[in-house]
Amino acid sequence: MNNNIIAAVLVAALGAVALPASAEVVVIVSQKNPASRMFSEQASQFFLGKSNLFTPVDLPESSAVRAEFYKKVADKDTAQVKALWSKLVFTGKATAPKEYASAAEVKKAVAADPKAIGYIEKSAVDDTVKVILTLP
Repeated sequence: MNNNIIAAVLVAALGAVALPASAEVVVIVSQKNPASRMFSEQASQFFLGKSNLFTPVDLPESSAVRAEFYKKVADKDTAQVKALWSKLVFTGKATAPKEYASAAEVKKAVAADPKAIGYIEKSAVDDTVKVILTLP
């Protein structure tokens, strides 16, 4: 068997394992943030650059949780979100959310900044952050 074919099969198999069937995604803020709950429409405003009341933080573009979050909160795929942010950044209307490599890093950034807002899998939540929205 050709090495390229073997590599492609391994990548496909590993990709399938890495994608959760349907993770429960939650929106989180710092324990110091006074917000206690939020609607999906409100969360989408922050993550699509339509409001600067909160500072959004993102998981990497390749993250399955990120794809699921944007699909659930804004009915957009990652390419649509990237295009939207590119336009906002290019026109000087907004600064794209900072990306963090893992849920642990998102939690740490959100816990440290009362204005930050992020999203992670519900299973990664601990007492350093507060859940203000659960996406079914």
